[in-house]
Amino acid sequence: MDERKRKVLLAIVQDFIATAEPVGSRTIAKKYRLGVSPATIRNEMADLEEMGYIEQPHTSAGRIPSVRGYRYYVDYLMKKRELTKEEEELIRRGLDKKVRDVAKVFRCTGDLLSQLTSYTSMVLTQQGRPSKFKHIQLVSMNPTRTMVIVVMDNGAVHHRMIETPESIIAADLETLSRVLNAKLQGMNMDTIKFTLLQELYFELGRYKQILDLSLELIQDSLFLAEEDRIYLGGVFNMLTQPEFHNAERIKTMLGILEQEELLCELLSGENLDQGVTIRIGDEIEDDSDIKHYSVVAAPYTLSGRRIGTVGVLGPTRMDYAKVISVVDFLTKNLSVVLDRVLRGGGR
Repeated sequence: MDERKRKVLLAIVQDFIATAEPVGSRTIAKKYRLGVSPATIRNEMADLEEMGYIEQPHTSAGRIPSVRGYRYYVDYLMKKRELTKEEEELIRRGLDKKVRDVAKVFRCTGDLLSQLTSYTSMVLTQQGRPSKFKHIQLVSMNPTRTMVIVVMDNGAVHHRMIETPESIIAADLETLSRVLNAKLQGMNMDTIKFTLLQELYFELGRYKQILDLSLELIQDSLFLAEEDRIYLGGVFNMLTQPEFHNAERIKTMLGILEQEELLCELLSGENLDQGVTIRIGDEIEDDSDIKHYSVVAAPYTLSGRRIGTVGVLGPTRMDYAKVISVVDFLTKNLSVVLDRVLRGGGR
């Protein structure tokens, strides 16, 4: 690939990551000042498309990067992004606060990772642990169908589509979510008492049908979460991405997050011993919905031995430069903290 094609491809990848909109030749000419005309840029784009580095999603639309284009960008065009001093301090301070509790260290790792990248974080640990209810969100899919999404404090995600009366509006779903989160957050099966359930039904009686189904999903989640070995953070971050502004993509994404075995496989493998790894689209799997995502992952260690993996799951349009830097810095600091906790008795 000659230098001009490299510059055009770099412009397309960077612009699409930033805007989620297909990129045209006029946009590149105006924003990136390559010193050539839109007609010349169109010719370069035609060559890049023929070479398999970009795609045209719709007739008369601009171009978007292909998996091959993203891979070339990551391997040859992407500039390393240094974390700011504030971002580095946020990671160090966050992990240090939890330094005496290993479970909290893992939860904090996932929370920091999702906060800094705005994608879904994944932390693979060596063993499961009992879980508590963390959050519920009711999302209207259409006037008669609502998706109930339950997140446990170890990151396990469960969802179910339910039928709802047309009289139920978005504000009602927000009220239900708010009250359930306020009453149940941090509880497990032993602490959700009959008196609390009575209180919920008294306060939310007019939503009995939805309340019944929501509580049933919460109870099912509490039982299922006992065997989870992977912590997910920032699950709802994905819903803010332009790729997930339709119900079908949300359902697909949540379905992936429920497949613990698949997520564990994404964070396993000998190649993860080599530091940060990036798998893009169908480099993960070419025959399932996961091919629309990318995974950036790296191992964390104890005395130099890998004991788990930290990763980020996001759309193929993720900001690779930032995510790679965050994952790399965070896993190195997590390894230091774990070594201090498990071998040095704290600080």
